[in-house]
Amino acid sequence: MRRFAALVLAAAVLYVPTAEAETVAAAAPGDATVVPVQVTGVPAKRFNLILMGDGYTEAEQARWRADADRHLNVMWSIEPFKSYRNYINVYRIDIVSGESGISCDPDLTSPRKTTPLKMGFWGQCNPNSVQRLITMDNAAANRYANMVAGTVSGNRQILAIGNSETYGGAGGSYATASGSNAMSALISPHELGHSLGGLQDEYDYYQRGVPGGHYTGPEPNSAHHSLLTEQQMREQQKKWWRWLGDDSESGGPIARYEGGLYTTTGVWRPSKHSMMKTLGYYFDQVSREVMVQRITAKTMVIQDSAPTAAPVGADRVLWVEPMRPVSHTLTTTWNVDGKDLPGDADSLDLRTLGLSPGTHTVKATVSDPSEFVRDPAVRAAITRTRTWTVDTTLTTPQDGVRPGFVSSTPTDRPLGRDDVVYVETTHPAAEVPAVTWTLDGKPLADTDGDVDLSQADLAPGAHTLTAALGGATLTWQIDASAPTTGYELSEPLVRSGDTYVYNGPFSMKLTGADDRDGYVVSESRVDGDGWFNYFGWPTSSELPWTFTEEGTVIDHLTYGKLPRGRHTIEYRSIDAAGNYGQAKSFTVTTIAPPPACTATVTGAHRGPLTVSSGVTCLKDAHVTGPVTVRAGASLVVQGGRISGTLSATGAAAVQLFNTRLDGALSVVRSSGVAVVGADLRGAAVLSGNGDAIMSGSSVRGALACSGNTPAPADLDVPNRVTGASTGQCGTLAAGPKGKAYEAVQHGGE
Repeated sequence: MRRFAALVLAAAVLYVPTAEAETVAAAAPGDATVVPVQVTGVPAKRFNLILMGDGYTEAEQARWRADADRHLNVMWSIEPFKSYRNYINVYRIDIVSGESGISCDPDLTSPRKTTPLKMGFWGQCNPNSVQRLITMDNAAANRYANMVAGTVSGNRQILAIGNSETYGGAGGSYATASGSNAMSALISPHELGHSLGGLQDEYDYYQRGVPGGHYTGPEPNSAHHSLLTEQQMREQQKKWWRWLGDDSESGGPIARYEGGLYTTTGVWRPSKHSMMKTLGYYFDQVSREVMVQRITAKTMVIQDSAPTAAPVGADRVLWVEPMRPVSHTLTTTWNVDGKDLPGDADSLDLRTLGLSPGTHTVKATVSDPSEFVRDPAVRAAITRTRTWTVDTTLTTPQDGVRPGFVSSTPTDRPLGRDDVVYVETTHPAAEVPAVTWTLDGKPLADTDGDVDLSQADLAPGAHTLTAALGGATLTWQIDASAPTTGYELSEPLVRSGDTYVYNGPFSMKLTGADDRDGYVVSESRVDGDGWFNYFGWPTSSELPWTFTEEGTVIDHLTYGKLPRGRHTIEYRSIDAAGNYGQAKSFTVTTIAPPPACTATVTGAHRGPLTVSSGVTCLKDAHVTGPVTVRAGASLVVQGGRISGTLSATGAAAVQLFNTRLDGALSVVRSSGVAVVGADLRGAAVLSGNGDAIMSGSSVRGALACSGNTPAPADLDVPNRVTGASTGQCGTLAAGPKGKAYEAVQHGGE
């Protein structure tokens, strides 16, 4: 992330960004330096997020800065922080610790550390607490926060980050998180959901591994927990009734899911797995609406306006300065004597109205049309008005104010291709300053204080936007190129292009890249479920994500559970400018794993092989002679070669994976039949089997299938059949050396 500070000067002087100092002078333990990371306005008119680190020694300050940057950049990729970024000032307090790390990390037998904020797991080493709870000395945190001039408890939020690789955090008056666990950057927005949003946990447990029991309390005060049925919500118009049925931002529909408030049954939440339930997903619509309300409540919807205290003349310009989201513009409606005027502008030249002699009432209403809000009470909270009395007998004296810039969207970091860019100007009483906007040297029709880049239909690449007024020019670089995402999967049984087949666990690694510096956030989603942040694996950000049929249990939580079958996995990235990359996808089909071996053959086996009972496994073996599988027995062949025929009747399972069979294959009235990635040099017959699979294999002779229930499946990885393909197998062949077969054999796209 590119950092910037800003100096707030006199009203007619531009708000000027400056570069952050990258060096930290030698300091004693406890010494601290305030670094403005993002300043979009004076603290009194903004929500001020103050990050402070604990347990980072002087030698570890670079690590602290990297941890803080990662936490921030992940936060900027999550709504509503992404859209309302301009509402937030961010200050980083670099605190030097005499000791590295925080107390009781990871357990109560671990050392207690002497650090400036006294951060520690187990609620600062309390055996009656829970391990993941990180608390601190709140009084100390406030003393450091008071170093940020202009901030007070009512307009700021403290986020303290501990120097730890262990999972943990807390949300109360202040939020805490560990700094460098694989999931740490997701802990921060979750804890801000508590501290800033007043949201509650949707966990169905308090102590991991211990079921939460049944909820026995009254209707919760929480906006996202309820005892009401969906019908009752609609009839009583309570809780999340306005969102019911919508596709959730975190996957599935907004509905009613049991569990929350640390209880397993008896209370319901709006979505299956929002951020307050499972780290990695977004806030669902219900929680997101609350977060919009809380962020905007710490700002001023109308930052400033023409004076309203005394009547004004009809010979002047009235104006308001609304807040400026990144994703959209606020709407300003002007009303004169009870009648709304057309248009949406932040200034009104009274001279154009032709007001009749006497007094008139003029009102400006600034509202936020965000689609994140449906509750009228929340909409009212993000709407503000200014009212003037206009007296036509008054004459406005000349004020000598010249048109010029006062503040703007920061110019020292690239803009996203869909951003709204703004400038604030001086406000001469006798004119509306006309801003000249140019995009790549071509004039734009806009002359007011903002430009919506999403309307410009920018081609990928770099672009330049300028705003000129009164001899001053501001310039922004636009990053209109989307980030790219690469994926890497563990070795499949077979593949065809972006279609893969596995019969056991598989791993996925995503790598986001961009043509500019900055942190890139990658995401994936399975079968249209919610987008999920790719952070590596819970135990290490360097490990790939692992999918298994039952999932992997880590600290009593299950990760990567993927039911058997066909799945579409989409993936994309978000760059530092906020651009979404194009979502692409691959398909994975998981089939049953082979049965457990009761006998294993490796190496060379000469002569016939008869499997009469149990499960015989050939692992990279070379069998010279015919192989026969009796009724009720099972054969699993992995790799290797059979120089002979293979026949099975009534077998419990016959599975060939990436093996070579020189003779004919005959499988009749058997179950568990899978021929995947095999090289069959003779003819093949599949008859009367159940759930047979032939995928990504080659058959040099004829292939005949009949009476199988259902018909054999190729799992979208075609086979190559040199001879005739008849019966149910007529659709399984791609033809001799077809493109699909080449992809299977050689991994081509």
